Amino acid sequence: MSAGPILAVLQEPQDIVNIASAVRIAKNFALGGLRLVAPAAFDAYRIEGIAHNTADFIARIGHYDRLSDALADCVWTVGLTARGRAAKRMVVRPREAARELVRRSAEGPVAFVAGREDAGLTNDELDQCQALVTIPVSHEYKSLNLAQAVAIMAYETWLARGGEDEPLKLHRHVADPAVQEQLERVFQDWERSLWAIEFFKTRQAESVMRGIREVFYRAGMDGREAALFRAIGIEIRRYLERSGLTVEPPPDGGGER
Repeated sequence: MSAGPILAVLQEPQDIVNIASAVRIAKNFALGGLRLVAPAAFDAYRIEGIAHNTADFIARIGHYDRLSDALADCVWTVGLTARGRAAKRMVVRPREAARELVRRSAEGPVAFVAGREDAGLTNDELDQCQALVTIPVSHEYKSLNLAQAVAIMAYETWLARGGEDEPLKLHRHVADPAVQEQLERVFQDWERSLWAIEFFKTRQAESVMRGIREVFYRAGMDGREAALFRAIGIEIRRYLERSGLTVEPPPDGGGER
């Protein structure tokens, strides 16, 4: 991961739920910290009640009266805004901004800044950021919740730090791939069962079975799955027999071996 912390800075957040959501997000994506500038309210107990198991992170939240103080030690900052700018500014998308935040974090603390829920960041506040970030959304509904915007930026920084390389949890019961002998038995039992329910009465058996083979081959089943589907084919015939119905074998005598 990066050398310097990647920080989320909230300028005058008005809703404690959004602060709690930002705390949870910061923990989810391993941000280096959260800084609050003149929040409308702050209650560590309530925040942890919303964002469970985050007491350690909450204890490290920085509190500031001015945005300039919150950004004083940062080597690079970006401000989130949805408004177009009249002045010429560097405006980037979240992914590009995240890559640059990670790159610059090798030099020291970096931060992305999110503004008030109702009005965002002022021009003076955006002037304190070295680049602006605009999150692309539908033109029909541009309003994006503060915590959602923080989540998008935090997620992108996580990916830029290699988070996507985190291994996926493997299935607890890993089975060996199905071998061709197992698959042939599946096909044979399914063919016998389909003959038993007269599925081939108006269909060409050879064509149908070839289609079934293709489906099973694409599925890439393991041995456990092949055994399950073979059991289904066998049980169809057994059910018919238990019900007193005569189960005729396929015309060529194929089926279970």
